[in-house]
Amino acid sequence: MEKIRFWSRNLSLRRSMMLYVLIFAGIAFGFSALTGVLCNAEAEKIRSDYPVIGEKYYLTSEDGERLGEGTYIGKMTEPMSESDARLVSVLELIPMAAVPVYAALCIIGAALMFYRNKLKRPLEILEAASAKISENDLNFSVEYPEEDELGQLCASFETMRVTLAGNFSEMWRQVDERKQLNAAFAHELRTPLTVLKGYNEMLQSGADARIRDTAATMGKHISRMEAYIDGMSRMRRLEDTQPEYEKAALDEFLTSLTKSADILCGQKNRRLTAENRTFSEKLVIDRGFVTQVFDNLISNSLRYAASCLTVLFEEKDQGLLVCVGDDGPGFSGAGMRKALNPYFTGEEKGSGHFGLGLYISRILCEHHGGYLKIKNTKNGACIEAFFKVPDCR
Repeated sequence: MEKIRFWSRNLSLRRSMMLYVLIFAGIAFGFSALTGVLCNAEAEKIRSDYPVIGEKYYLTSEDGERLGEGTYIGKMTEPMSESDARLVSVLELIPMAAVPVYAALCIIGAALMFYRNKLKRPLEILEAASAKISENDLNFSVEYPEEDELGQLCASFETMRVTLAGNFSEMWRQVDERKQLNAAFAHELRTPLTVLKGYNEMLQSGADARIRDTAATMGKHISRMEAYIDGMSRMRRLEDTQPEYEKAALDEFLTSLTKSADILCGQKNRRLTAENRTFSEKLVIDRGFVTQVFDNLISNSLRYAASCLTVLFEEKDQGLLVCVGDDGPGFSGAGMRKALNPYFTGEEKGSGHFGLGLYISRILCEHHGGYLKIKNTKNGACIEAFFKVPDCR
């Protein structure tokens, strides 16, 4: 019996389906034959209750004595009652009607048995594995011992999981090495820059005007290098920072953000239009994350706005959506592709802008369970920052 089970488990899907169909076809044939026999027996039982009528003939001897019980010529039975006649008709129809019914039931049974024995378990295993991979969880294994097509698929899935786990480990190792290299690079550059800055100040205090001009130009580049190193250090810290959630009074918090944005817009002679579509009194967020992202988006939009900025706060999808738009030229083709990458800027070189604001905002939004999106509108550009509210159940 164990050998039969092992053999059936390792049959291919096509052969397994054929086997189930043949087995259930035999079951359907058996039930159809049994139904016919039972119905015929019941019909004959009803007919036997009605005696045969008609003229009976006998064989006789030379002496005229009857031999045997005789036989009927033109044998007829006594007419059946209407209910018995109807019942016999039904019994004769049942075997014919039972054949397609048994066939349909057995086809359904074969399909259900095939699904339960051959498809259900491997599909559940693959579905669970897909869910774990989508959650970036590779700490599991795909185990399905059968050797049919789905067993081979599960084995391929396990191979893919192992490969992904190895690739992810290598990727995170490289990312960590990059972070450490950047930190070491930033740290090692600070000392020579400090020395250069000291010499530069000495040169700028000299008597030669040409040397002072050259030193002033060098000073600007040294300042840019210091800002670049600070940006690298800040990015490394932000990549490791996780949100600290708190229940914030939403209306008060958003009002403070709007007031600070209005002050910045007034300094740049830009008009601010703000709209609040939130409805909760309090929301569980990291106020520091939201504030830093909002300030970055306002600063970015102010650099390109022609006359006005628009701000929208909205609750949706169990989170807070912040939209900042401007009436500037919008994002260029390269900007749409690279604006969220570090060190990308659409401004001319030497502007003092290192292109870290949107990248930092993207990192903070993602750490808050949300996202940062950019798009062009008919009036200019718009940036959407979404902050997911954590499930506190």
